[in-house]
Order: sequence, then structure tokens, then C-alpha cells
Amino acid sequence: MTRWIVTESEQGLRLDAWLARRSEVGARAKATAWIERGKVFLNGTAAGFPDAGRRLQAGDEISLWVDRPGTATPVARRVAAARPLLHVVHEDRAILIADKPPGLLVEPLPDSDDQEPTLLDLVADHLRTSVRSRPLVVHRIDRDTSGLVLFAKTTAAQQALKAQFERREPTRIYLALVRGVVSPASGTWRDKLVWDKARLMQRLAHPRDARSKDAVAHYRVLEQFRDEALLEVSLVTGKRNQIRVQAGRRGHPIVGERLYRFGAARADGSAIDRQALHAARLEFAHPVTGKPVRASAPLPDDMRALVERLRQGRPA
Repeated sequence: MTRWIVTESEQGLRLDAWLARRSEVGARAKATAWIERGKVFLNGTAAGFPDAGRRLQAGDEISLWVDRPGTATPVARRVAAARPLLHVVHEDRAILIADKPPGLLVEPLPDSDDQEPTLLDLVADHLRTSVRSRPLVVHRIDRDTSGLVLFAKTTAAQQALKAQFERREPTRIYLALVRGVVSPASGTWRDKLVWDKARLMQRLAHPRDARSKDAVAHYRVLEQFRDEALLEVSLVTGKRNQIRVQAGRRGHPIVGERLYRFGAARADGSAIDRQALHAARLEFAHPVTGKPVRASAPLPDDMRALVERLRQGRPA
């Protein structure tokens, strides 16, 4: 059995992410699998799947028992007690809006046999007693982005909502903590992006690349700290990873960003174990009544704590 002690610099990391940094583990997926198979112990107690997202404290003891007998079959992750709680922000007969915690996929990854619970699973469980059809995803946010996600309860509602998104009618407001002093304090980001299927990331497109897509977002600085800024970003388009890549390529990578750093130090070293990005507000026309629907989600605990840390003049 291998044992470690969490240091002060590692405090606040999720258990699964902390394990992924160990050479004996090396990947978050493997860390999660070993947690659910009972191979990981936290302070002498076997960790379960709900503990994967637990924030660690300095002095915590973590043990890894790779050869523990009787752990070849994962503990079922689809047991309700082992799932994150669903936070419903708005619900009616046609739609449901949920506030997604960081670290949770909106829906299963394509061609994956992983049984990791997703937000779609949680919503399906919630609706099982009231509707017969499975909820339908209208739009997505990244696994490690928190905040509002919209689901439809009928195909007609989903089609009507997706048409609104294609026409760029909904208002989508994100809060982002970024590195650096942002100047000017408000403006518009405009880029041509193309999805790199080999590297699974967005990249800037050549002007004549037929695959390129417009990426447009308006931003304004809500608070400027010494070396970071809290931005409000309003999406005009909605490309995958859009805010992350647009902020990063302008020299302001999101705090906690690991992919779109564009020459910044490879190790972020932040006090948050994800990109500090939150889908805070969503406004659109109801697909049945046509009346405005407005939803909001407060900053989650990790981002709120980071903002308070910056207000106190402490580094992110």
C-alpha cells in the first residue's frame, strides 16, 4: 500500500484530481475507477464514488491499495445515494434548467462505456415519476465549467429551443476569473475557430479555411484585482470551449486553465482545481408560451472562495 500526506500547497484539490497528479495513477479516469473500486483510502477509511470530488485538507492521509482483493468489479455508480444532488433552478411542463456542479459531464461521452453519472442521468431520475420520455439536451457546458444547463421535456420543445440558439437569440452570461490586468475594461472578442479533432481542442483558423466558424463574445470587467480580473462574458456565438480559448489567446487565460494557455506557464498553480468559469445567467423565449424565461445561478463555493481570496489581496 502506498501512502501520501496532503501538503498545504495541495489543499483544496479534489481527491480524484490530486490522485491523477501522482505518477502511480497518472490520469483522472484511472483515479475515479480506483476510488469506486475501493482501492483508495482517505484518512484510513475506504473512499467511495461521492468522495471523488471531496476537497482535500492539508494533513489528510491518502492511501492506495492497488492489489486490494475483491475489487475487480466497480461499485455501481448509478445508485442514487452515490450521485451528486440535482439543483433544479426552473421547471415546467416543457423545460428544466439545472445548475450543474463542476466535474460533472452534461451527457455521456460518445463511444464511451464508462458508467460515470452525468447531469442527464440526474435529470432523467428526477423526471422519471412525472414524464415517460427521457429529457433532451438543448445545449452543453464543459465538464469543469459550472452553472446553468437547459433541457427540454419534448422533442418539439427541444427543436424550438435549438432554433433559438441557432439564431443566437438567447442571452448567455458567464462569469470568468482570468489572469492579468484586462484592458480595455470592456469590448468584443472576435475570432475564427476550427475544432481540431485530433487534439480535441479549438484552434485559430486560417482565413480561407472552409471549416472555420465565427466566435464572438462581449466582455466587461466586474472587478480588477492585482493580477486577476473577474469578467462578465456574454456569448453571441456558442462554440465549444469558446470563452476559454478567446480569453487565453489574448493573454488572459482563465484561472485554473490547463489547455488554452498560449505560452503562459504550463503549471497554473491556482487554488482552484478547474477553470474558473461559471454559466451564471440564461434568458430565452419559452418554447410553448413564447414568454421570457430568466434563470440565474450564484457562484459555486470554489469560485466564491477564490474571489474572496483575491479581494483580500492574496494570490489566486
